[in-house]
Amino acid sequence: MPFTRINDFDRRLSPSLSAIVRLAGARAQQLGFRLYLVGGIVRDLLLGRSNLDIDLTVEGDALALAQSLAHNTDARLTSHRHFGTARLKYPGFILDMAMARKEMYPHPGALPTVRSGGIKEDLFRRDFTVNAMAVSLNPDSYGALIDPYGGKSDLEAGAIRVLHPGSFIDDATRIWRAIRYEQRLGFHIERTTLRQLRRSLAMLDTISADRLRREFERALDEETPDKVLRRAWRLGVLQKLHPSLRADRWLSTKYRLARNTAVPPLLRTIYTALLVSRLNPGECEAFLSRLNFPSHTARIVRDTVRLRQLSIELRAPRLKPSRIYKLVNDYDGVAVNIAALATNSSTERNRLRLYLDRLRHIQVSLGGRDLQMLGVPAGPPVGLVLRKLLTARLDGKLKSRKDEEDFVRRYFAKLTP
Repeated sequence: MPFTRINDFDRRLSPSLSAIVRLAGARAQQLGFRLYLVGGIVRDLLLGRSNLDIDLTVEGDALALAQSLAHNTDARLTSHRHFGTARLKYPGFILDMAMARKEMYPHPGALPTVRSGGIKEDLFRRDFTVNAMAVSLNPDSYGALIDPYGGKSDLEAGAIRVLHPGSFIDDATRIWRAIRYEQRLGFHIERTTLRQLRRSLAMLDTISADRLRREFERALDEETPDKVLRRAWRLGVLQKLHPSLRADRWLSTKYRLARNTAVPPLLRTIYTALLVSRLNPGECEAFLSRLNFPSHTARIVRDTVRLRQLSIELRAPRLKPSRIYKLVNDYDGVAVNIAALATNSSTERNRLRLYLDRLRHIQVSLGGRDLQMLGVPAGPPVGLVLRKLLTARLDGKLKSRKDEEDFVRRYFAKLTP
């Protein structure tokens, strides 16, 4: 695999970004600090891939450097003194700056405790060797690759490798990240790392619901999340979210359809609902609880599963439009769209599309006051008549306001002795 010469790495940056990182390195050296470009952007620059996540690590006072840089440029600075981090917002890109640190995990699944350290210690706390490289930005060593753990060799071999045997035990979310990077980059999880991953699956139970959900959502944000989920399924990782989940050929087909038809902001929710759509309602609730989904997403997923339970009724012969409306109308419209995508029955799909495209937009012309003027008593009878009018409208028996008025008169004439 060909690599860009590291001393030419900033040629892959935009001119404005290149100018800023050079300026930052020069200012760090003036202050007696060492500044490095770290993490995924180094990996992707070596691979010739674009990456706009620009992380800088400082051996020294990151906040002082950020403040100095902001003072001399047009950056908007946000700093977090307690964490020793800062964010510099420029037109077109953002620099995230942090002090070099080392980490200790009090117990498996816990967030780490941190204290200041050197660049080698900072890189050691990363998840995989390919993400544990840095590039010096100081003028006296500008462009030098810092690679103490063999990340460049693993890039050339296409290998995802953890930095130490306890990596997945310290933080089991790395299991999901290993699979994501493997599928995104077209790499393979190195043999020993894969063995450690398999042995550490139980450690996923030590991860909080919110952290686990965020890793799951990052998987769904990949360009082809079905590949990530399929690999996770084959490794038994997906089943740690719920044992009944499957990422098979059916799911890949549905995900491709979603990518071709859905609005991008909804894709994550659609992917989640499709994955869960073959569970029963009880299994669905267990999954939603395990990952602590926000209420709006949970409702769409829940409604999708419930709609799939109506599949037999929605395929019944000679189903009236009013019956379709009654079966479907209480569910979220996004969930109805997902159910139409999920079904393999053209009859069911067409009826769900009929609801979405036409039936849900049908309204009765008459209101409660109109009905009272036609002699309908106030109270429950008004609601009853409105429902009957809507049913007749849905089934095409009434076309106009006059038809509705005549319907009401006939209806009450039958009730009059």
